[in-house]
This record gives sequence, structure tokens and C-alpha cells, in this order.
Amino acid sequence: MRQAWQMWQSSLSADQCDFFIDRCRKIDPVEGATFNNDSDHRKSSVRWVLKDDEIHDALWWHVSESNRYAFGFDVTESCSIQFTEYSAESGDKYDWHHDVDWTSPHAFDRKLSVVIQLSDPKYYEGADFQFLEVENPQSEALRAKGTVLVFPSYLQHRVTSITKGTRYSLVAWFDGPRWR
Repeated sequence: MRQAWQMWQSSLSADQCDFFIDRCRKIDPVEGATFNNDSDHRKSSVRWVLKDDEIHDALWWHVSESNRYAFGFDVTESCSIQFTEYSAESGDKYDWHHDVDWTSPHAFDRKLSVVIQLSDPKYYEGADFQFLEVENPQSEALRAKGTVLVFPSYLQHRVTSITKGTRYSLVAWFDGPRWR
């Protein structure tokens, strides 16, 4: 049976995570959105990372290793990268969703999603990443600073409401030819 996800606990150093946070917080934030712009479904602040080879390379290494060992999808190095901020002050969350826009007219689909946990879990509560249809990674491992999670973009997942502090993460979607 194929694995539903791949995880590397604390794969990035604390210094590397802090560097990414500092770099990404300089980008102007926008309100997080969904494919159908359902503002009740998602509440978070995001910053789009348009060109950053260091971040892209860190993401791509984990995605290509995951794809090689677990998924075998037709995926390219092309991706969208988002720096996400969940704040308790704003009551941020992201309800159940998947990362594929099945109505998109484009000739490609998101194939693999990747999340890098940038925050130290002692500085926030809540904002837990969870899968709906498959076994969840061990929560303490997933919350460890620098942990990387890669999974097929069609899996339903969510981030529960944050109740204290702020959680930062990098999220990216690597695409490939349309799902068949």
C-alpha cells in the first residue's frame, strides 16, 4: 500500500526557519482566499513568495524525495509558494479543503502539497494540521519547528482554529499535467 504522506521531523534548522520568517514577513500580506472565495471557510494572512531560490530549493528537495519514494506522480518543479500566518488575535483557521481546483481551465493541476512548520510550538496553541481521510502524522512531530510534510494535493485537510499566539508556515503546491 502506498503511503498517504511523507514527513521529515525538524528537517530545517531553527535558524533557517527564523530566516524564512524574517524574509517572508517583509512581503505585503493579503487575506487568505479559497478557490470559491468563501471567507467563512478560511481566515488567515498570507504572503505570496514570488521569487526565492533558497525557499524553492528547500521545498523541491523534499517534494522530489517524497515523490520518488512514495507517490510517483508526474510533477514539475513549477510551484506556488505561500507564507501563511495564523493569529489567535484574529481567530484564524482553515476548514476542510483540498488543494486541487477541479474546475480550473488550466492544462495542469496541483499534484503535491508541502507544508513547512516554521514556528516553535511553545509560542502558539491550536492551529493543528489534520487530514480527514487518512491517518494523521503524530501531532508533536508535525508541530516541531522545521518539520516538512508532503502529501497528494487531493487529500482533504484542515488547520484548526488557533487559540493563542501566532503560527507561521510555508505552503507550496507543485503541479503537473492534469489529473486523469
